[in-house]
Amino acid sequence: MQALAARWAGNGAQVRFSFAASSVLARQIEQGAPADVFISADEAWMDHLAARGLIDTSSRRVLATNRLVVVRMASTSSSEISESTPALRDALLAGDPAGRVATGDPAHVPVGRYAEAALRRLGLWDAVSARLVRADNVRSALAFVERGEAVAGIVYATDARVAKRLRVAARFPQASHPPITYPVALIRGATPAAREIWTRLFTEDARGVLREAGFGVVE
Repeated sequence: MQALAARWAGNGAQVRFSFAASSVLARQIEQGAPADVFISADEAWMDHLAARGLIDTSSRRVLATNRLVVVRMASTSSSEISESTPALRDALLAGDPAGRVATGDPAHVPVGRYAEAALRRLGLWDAVSARLVRADNVRSALAFVERGEAVAGIVYATDARVAKRLRVAARFPQASHPPITYPVALIRGATPAAREIWTRLFTEDARGVLREAGFGVVE
């Protein structure tokens, strides 16, 4: 988003950001915090605002998608990343019988909910759940692995890309969990300038920036 805003500034568009968990942002909007566009990492919190009549539902679209991966400590990345259940089991459990696995807390953090859904679907939940380190966000989960406090982490592919000391050891099949989507919508009563920003989010230029960061885009 900051990279896009820097590009837009040359065309006279000024954007002010507020970065926080989707739940925090949604609650702030619900309580009257000034905002024009909401980009959520969780469909449920967009639903929350929609149910309260706080977004322009006609403007709601999927801005980007993501993948769920397993990361481990390593100096190099593998060119062949498997999505098979045996490969995922090895990536999560091999090498340390008591090793812990870090991900977001499934009770509160979207990545944790995706992880639990995938592990259950693949029959790995019973083996992994007792080892879970339940972090409050994805970057915290990465930090547990980077510090050696967990042998593996279940994170988004985009976060794995910026973790310099970790490698992707396996990738979850997309069908193993609900789609990881990032919805965007205009807040009800948004200004015409905000609608222009919303429009620019779906240009090919913006999609290129998202692809460079590792996100998928909806064509």
